[in-house]
Amino acid sequence: MSLPINQGQWKIDPTHSSVAFTIKHLGISKVRGQFNAFDASATVGETLDASSLSAEIDMASVDTNNEDRDNHLKSTDFFGVEANPKMTFSSSAITQAGEEYKVAGDLTINGQTKPIELKVEFEGQQVNPQSQSTHAGFSATGIIKRSDYGIDFNMPLGADKMLISDDVKIELDVQLVES
Repeated sequence: MSLPINQGQWKIDPTHSSVAFTIKHLGISKVRGQFNAFDASATVGETLDASSLSAEIDMASVDTNNEDRDNHLKSTDFFGVEANPKMTFSSSAITQAGEEYKVAGDLTINGQTKPIELKVEFEGQQVNPQSQSTHAGFSATGIIKRSDYGIDFNMPLGADKMLISDDVKIELDVQLVES
């Protein structure tokens, strides 16, 4: 099988893409954040096996709409951006079942690499009438455990409750441009 976009090299369009996350706070609400600086590229081959993608995220660009929280996330309690300024992803397999895609790969955060699998939806391909360049859209979701990456800062709230959840939901909306 092949991807439903043209074969060749693709680069992310950062102005029409987002790298976001959600985590539970106090077990009762969700805190959302995003990374504002990132890069990604994809190689689309004749088959899914011949296709790959990679991404790099600037951890210092974390943005939760709260400067104090963002600074805490940049500290050694969480990301340790001075020692580990980048989060990286490199795909190891892209598979398809019907209309759904899955991308498996290695995610590195805080100097630790673990496998991850993202569920991917193809949103379509379109020629931009202004630039005449071909664009393709994808959305992807997945869940990671922050403790898998050595990010274990927390505070017990009693019984089995913690200040912040271990599970972090990843939400990507990506627009690629054929290069």
